[in-house]
Amino acid sequence: MAVRRLEPCVQLPLDEKTLKEVVTSARDWALMHGACMRSKTNYNEDILQFAPFALLPSVFPRKEFERAVNIQPILNELMHKVAHDHEFLTSSLKSTIEVDEFTGNMFKIYETVYNEGFAQRLSLGLLRSDVMLESCCCLDEGHGDDIKLAPYCCWKQVEINTIASGFGWLGPASSHIQRYVLRELGHEEKLENLPPNSALAGLCGGMIKAWKIYDNPKAVIMIVVEDVTYNICDQRFHEFYIRENHPDVGVLRRRFSELKEQAKLTDNKALFVDGHEVAVVYYRTAYEPAQYGGAEGWKTRLLIERSKAIKCPSIHYHLAGTKKVQQALAHPGCLERFITDSAKVEAIREIFTGLYSLDFDEHGDRAVDMAIANPERYVLKPQREGGGNNVYGQKIREIVEKMKSSKERTAWILMERIAPPVQKNYIVRPGQNNLPEPTDVVSELGIFGVVIGDAEKILVNEQVGHMLRTKLSTVDEGGVAAGLGALDSPYLADL
Repeated sequence: MAVRRLEPCVQLPLDEKTLKEVVTSARDWALMHGACMRSKTNYNEDILQFAPFALLPSVFPRKEFERAVNIQPILNELMHKVAHDHEFLTSSLKSTIEVDEFTGNMFKIYETVYNEGFAQRLSLGLLRSDVMLESCCCLDEGHGDDIKLAPYCCWKQVEINTIASGFGWLGPASSHIQRYVLRELGHEEKLENLPPNSALAGLCGGMIKAWKIYDNPKAVIMIVVEDVTYNICDQRFHEFYIRENHPDVGVLRRRFSELKEQAKLTDNKALFVDGHEVAVVYYRTAYEPAQYGGAEGWKTRLLIERSKAIKCPSIHYHLAGTKKVQQALAHPGCLERFITDSAKVEAIREIFTGLYSLDFDEHGDRAVDMAIANPERYVLKPQREGGGNNVYGQKIREIVEKMKSSKERTAWILMERIAPPVQKNYIVRPGQNNLPEPTDVVSELGIFGVVIGDAEKILVNEQVGHMLRTKLSTVDEGGVAAGLGALDSPYLADL
């Protein structure tokens, strides 16, 4: 199979002496500037290791990067309107909630607060739209398996995240590492092609704006985390940024499991935790079943949803980010339900890749047949966030054949697999005994957005930064915390 290839921003390979010096100093730079995580294999709260990172920024077409940045406010608007459309959420998730307990539990909470009437009509969305490049033009003649793109690639959306959208700090941090590396290599002239990245400031700014809208200077922002936190820097830097730049704003950090004892509602639906009124709840957990710890966790989520605190995400925003809802948006004519501007609709439709339901109808049956006949062409996705849950390759055929007569299949969607171009880079990982070798990698770009509003109006709608994750071209999943992916940043090129 032909490999579509982009040339790296620096000629490779580097000579051994230069590579050793720059890798050593870049590792130290990452450690000393907080581009770190806790080890999953040797967990210790007192010990950090640098997160895996690409030594050089990965080439990304400038035109496509700018297109991704410019479309983010439109995607913010779309997701906001989807989250506030009760009929659409209900019809889209009808079959899924019957067979997927996790989504069903979320929907029960949504129905409860919807029927009671939302104590807080405003929601805060800190979103991340993830995209990958795909060849979309004719190709130059190549040699053997190597083919150069002509003139560029276009991008397609992988998914949009509405809860715990990570890398608000590690996205900018990776750019800092690679700026340092390019200087060390004597390529300072290339720095102008690394776009500025204010993701941390932008996401924290969204929380501050929501806090101000709540209009109680004594109330706090509460960051809700899991019991064991590996991605500690990416969480803590949000907290530290707010404390440093907005010292008048109180910040609480609480484990989700602690809130069953600490969280209380007043008669007027104010949320109090340890005597502090909470203005904004920012979740960095609660996106997978194990994080709830059983029935008590679901009671806690319901209590918070019943409060007048501004949630990020609210339960309806969380549901809007499910795979099933995103698949439903790809139906012909669906986007016009939410976006009236035809140019905006067309811009969104252009980024969608093929998304198919596995419902028990003619469309679902056709998707089942497609998955079984050509599993390598697709990705099978459940209603889960956090990475590591998707199914690839021949495993798709096995799973779909087992569940094709079961209602279980309606909890999944089928997505056409994106074939991104590859390029050479060095991946630097903690614990490496040898110098890294240049290897083929592929990248996934995430664009951050902030949106605040209610069912009638949008008060804030911004694009606020980006992140890039890179992985070996031979692996399926690319989670950095899982050790498969690496921090990266885009190097913009006029392709």
